[in-house]
Amino acid sequence: MSKSIAYKHYLRALSRWPKDNLRPECQFQDVMQRRIDRRFLLASSSNTPNAAQAVANSAIDEKVELGQVNAIYSLLENRYSRKYPITGSLMQPASNPTHYTDLVKELEEAPDRSWFSRQVNKWKGFLRFQ
Repeated sequence: MSKSIAYKHYLRALSRWPKDNLRPECQFQDVMQRRIDRRFLLASSSNTPNAAQAVANSAIDEKVELGQVNAIYSLLENRYSRKYPITGSLMQPASNPTHYTDLVKELEEAPDRSWFSRQVNKWKGFLRFQ
């Protein structure tokens, strides 16, 4: 087990990351967990063949890794959406003022939709009458 501060921060940040209901089989946490395990635990293991070479090739720069963790924390805390709020008519385009509202509604309903309702929505998209 790695005693790195950056490793512990990665684990804490990934435990706080929200689950993706739209694609439950492909979670950001799982991908990042495999990445950091490979990065930190490979470098700290000494019972693997050519361990000295693996450590030399993958020397961990703690400062760089903490910068990466800081980027994850900034996304978790919505720093950028608070620093640069979307104001005005940007979220209501003149061609379709309810586009983003409809998009959010659709994304919230999608994970609970049955196979039949997915097929009905698919055919509704094919058969647009205007």
